[in-house]
Amino acid sequence: MLNPNLDEIQLTKDDYERYSRHLILPEVGVEGQKRLKAASVLCIGTGGLGSPLLLYLAAAGIGRIGIVDFDIVDASNLQRQVIHGTSWVGKPKIESAKNRILEINPYCQVDLYETRFSSENALDIIRPYDIVVDGTDNFPTRYLVNDACVLLNKPNVYGSIFRFEGQATVFNYEGGPNYRDLYPEPPPPGMVPSCAEGGVLGVLCGIIGTIQATETVKIILGKGTTLSGRLLLYNALEMTFRELKLRPNPIRPVIEKLIDYEQFCGIPQAKAEEEKQQMEILEMTVQELKQLLDSNADDFVLLDVRNPHEYEIAKIPGSVLVPLPDIENGEGVTKVKEILNGHRLVVHCKSGMRSAKALGILKQVGIDGTNVKGGILAWSKEIDPSVPQY
Repeated sequence: MLNPNLDEIQLTKDDYERYSRHLILPEVGVEGQKRLKAASVLCIGTGGLGSPLLLYLAAAGIGRIGIVDFDIVDASNLQRQVIHGTSWVGKPKIESAKNRILEINPYCQVDLYETRFSSENALDIIRPYDIVVDGTDNFPTRYLVNDACVLLNKPNVYGSIFRFEGQATVFNYEGGPNYRDLYPEPPPPGMVPSCAEGGVLGVLCGIIGTIQATETVKIILGKGTTLSGRLLLYNALEMTFRELKLRPNPIRPVIEKLIDYEQFCGIPQAKAEEEKQQMEILEMTVQELKQLLDSNADDFVLLDVRNPHEYEIAKIPGSVLVPLPDIENGEGVTKVKEILNGHRLVVHCKSGMRSAKALGILKQVGIDGTNVKGGILAWSKEIDPSVPQY
């Protein structure tokens, strides 16, 4: 429980009117609303989780909100990042978020950190705030947020989302576990797909983000039972909630300083290996692919290794679908051999990553091919704008 000097906090006439539904709750009342007004919360990220979180923290009357983000609003964000609007596409997310927060609550102080959150700046950014809320979507930053909160003894309100499932808990609070108790080691790079690769139900972000907001408010008020020591698992398709117990690991390594989290998660090593593999794979541009298609040559097969539902969204004329998972389990390799029948192979996916991986697998069984650089996204941007981007 946070312990601000409430004698220095005064509620105005506007506050009494704005927060009247809070004030009549015995668990909040005048003292609780003063606690909210005195509190400071740092949100890392203004994406799917940060959007609903920030909206409700601002509406609740949090006095000071910090936002860390360096991205711009993209049209594909609008399906779930509800703090942003169409008019903000192409503009900084933190500016969009601040604009919306001040529309909801003009009395909220909003601090902006338009920078990449890193080991060099994390401690300085987090230090002034009472609570940190993790709205990030990658393992290096999650470990960084955790370790910085441990070093500064700040509660870390955690959430994550993927497809139809979400998680939430509170780390590093009142002697409870931290993120390293849940995940002592990061998974191998690429093992866990991002939302851009695997998709996410938009409203799932709202549910997990508002759970994070709820936990933040409870910590500030010192009321109720937080999720510290409990990992809440939500499945939107089944509409089920489950809990897993979390306990501090008595033999976990002591966090003494911030490290290189990209290195810790194996990102540079994976990139080096990927670049090495790509150097061994032939590539062609989408312009070269168009010339090949326009030539009406019949000595090649254009293979699409995306998933079937992606193929329904957009396709390059003449392509044949064999999803990467089928190639990985071996079934697709047999199919590719049958399709090729002596022809040369050209492979594409959404951006060129999965097709390169498919070619690496096929190369091991003696099938060489050429990767389309940039995939169907490049085809849409540079050749045929009528092909939808997703």
